[in-house]
Amino acid sequence: MADRKRRNRLPEPATVVIEGMSHEGRGIAHINGKTVFVFGALIGEEVKIQIRKSNKKYDEAITLEVLRASDARIEPKCAAFRVCGGCSLQHMSSDDQVAFKQQSLIDTMQHADITIGSVMPALRSHPWGYRKKARLGVKFVRKKGRLLVGFRERSAPFLADMVQCEVLIPEVGEHLQELCALIDGLDAKETIPQIEVAADNDQIVLVFRHLEDLTGHDYEALTLFAKSTGFWLQLQSAGPDSVVNLYPEHQRLSFVPLKDENIKIGFSPVDFIQVNTEINQQMVSQALHHLDLKPTDRVLDLFCGLGNFTLPMARRCAQVVGIEGDEPMVGRAKQSAIDNGIGNTEYFATDLTKPELDASWMREKFNKILIDPPRSGAMEIAEIINRFKAQKIVYISCQPSSLVRDSKIICSHGYKLEHLGIMDMFPQTAHVESMAVFTK
Repeated sequence: MADRKRRNRLPEPATVVIEGMSHEGRGIAHINGKTVFVFGALIGEEVKIQIRKSNKKYDEAITLEVLRASDARIEPKCAAFRVCGGCSLQHMSSDDQVAFKQQSLIDTMQHADITIGSVMPALRSHPWGYRKKARLGVKFVRKKGRLLVGFRERSAPFLADMVQCEVLIPEVGEHLQELCALIDGLDAKETIPQIEVAADNDQIVLVFRHLEDLTGHDYEALTLFAKSTGFWLQLQSAGPDSVVNLYPEHQRLSFVPLKDENIKIGFSPVDFIQVNTEINQQMVSQALHHLDLKPTDRVLDLFCGLGNFTLPMARRCAQVVGIEGDEPMVGRAKQSAIDNGIGNTEYFATDLTKPELDASWMREKFNKILIDPPRSGAMEIAEIINRFKAQKIVYISCQPSSLVRDSKIICSHGYKLEHLGIMDMFPQTAHVESMAVFTK
């Protein structure tokens, strides 16, 4: 037992100088030749650290004290920054964050020997209160006799004890304690694990996930909360198909993918949508600019989702074919096309990680292609991209490593990377969203 305690005991705090920065925004130092990744430290700083996790090739640590600060360091805005796993770069200014992400993406591409034609200026938005979509954890902590609502701690399964969240839209982020008080007064307070937050320009929906049937008292309390706050409330007892409206009876959310253009796309709070409305609109606009659509163009929109790019593209070309793996989202995309009076789109529900080469759309030719895959990327599509004979490809990425892998494959088919740049979809985090433009 004593031996086990010694093995689990954390090492003594150490003082290190930060030599570099990882792509995840952690400082890099070395102790006796072993690499240490340090949360909350910037290049050039001397910091006192505590190793929290030890691996065979590297250790992970947190900053206990900054002994010599970088000129780039700023005071984090959020009181929960040191513990909450939602943000990782609040100790850097917004300008420095963007420059760091842009350079990290360029370095990753160059390290893979991929030639970049030109670097596009980063797309940016307001760095605080931007997040319109989030999943908040809920936990009643018996030992503390308290209920917590928020994001998980960094590298831990526990919920961070936070009063407010600075990146969530203020209507929610500044009122986490009211949500705590509401749930703490419910009979089901120990069996509500999460709240899904989703908002458009007019309404905010809160979806309460509950693991047991709610009592009449709970229904009444939640309905009263909705009426008094203006939030729309929904309940989810199982999977996404179990979501039902609580109050009001009729609810509909929609987003506008392109500023100053009358296209509205309906969505469910549990659908995937971009969390940052301003960046999404800039992103769609930039994609349209680089696609340079002509009235005769036929466009293939891969991983089309609800039609975020599909419908704006369809207004500018002959036809857009959208492919998406989630069948309910395909149904909503079709309905949005009808609602917006757009008749030159066609949709197929297909798992693009297992492309069916004999599918009808697979045998067609397209002038241009837009790809907007999940973090895992689009390797299977990249490997067969040449069959469509497209002259231009716009690739939207949310994971640099999969973008690099897929870019190498696309370039091997005779394309060149013409333009590359980041879109700061998630300020205060190390998450890198980017756009790559390939031409034949």
